[in-house]
Amino acid sequence: MSKHLLRDLDNLKRELLAMGSMVEEAINKAMISLLDRRPELAKEVMSGDASIDEKEVAIEEECLKVLALHQPVAGDLRYVIVVLKVNNDLERMGDLALNIAERAAYLCSHDSLGAFLGFNRMVELVRSMVRDSLDALVNLDVPRARNVLETDDEVDEINRDMFGRLQDLMKDNPETIKRAVQTLSCSKHLERIADHATNIAEDVIFMVDGEVVRHQQVV
Repeated sequence: MSKHLLRDLDNLKRELLAMGSMVEEAINKAMISLLDRRPELAKEVMSGDASIDEKEVAIEEECLKVLALHQPVAGDLRYVIVVLKVNNDLERMGDLALNIAERAAYLCSHDSLGAFLGFNRMVELVRSMVRDSLDALVNLDVPRARNVLETDDEVDEINRDMFGRLQDLMKDNPETIKRAVQTLSCSKHLERIADHATNIAEDVIFMVDGEVVRHQQVV
């Protein structure tokens, strides 16, 4: 590997880590805004989304530059491809954090539904998945990446259970429908963030082991 390629790959890693930190902060603020009814944090997420979008474009351009200038092969090529894919997943996670923040801002301005929905556990799991997927990427930690894949099933189960609880609530109390729909959207967006964390974990496994696990059943 030439020193110029090594330099550019190291720069890609730094930029991707910066992107990951920005997205993780946006997700955490959106979740706190939702759980603790803090609209000021929702506004911070909304105002910061443009910076995430700009970082995503800059990283993509860097990846294309590396491909054009260095024509990497084998492991280096695989790394650049993974960076492109992870970059896209992180940007989508940022968009989903924005969606949660917008709904949290609405819910903060209305009475609480007053129902136990399991949000705390779901938020805890999603935070863990995002953090572990990024740690797995930084440290090329395949076991941690596989743990992310396994956790996704519990998030899916909570989301399904929440749908049922909110459906019952709307039937019993029609006046809660709008708030319940907004809350259900938050649950779905959290579930989608977990899916993107899973995508990152799958890419880590591909980068390290060359194994494609996207279409495999986790057992």
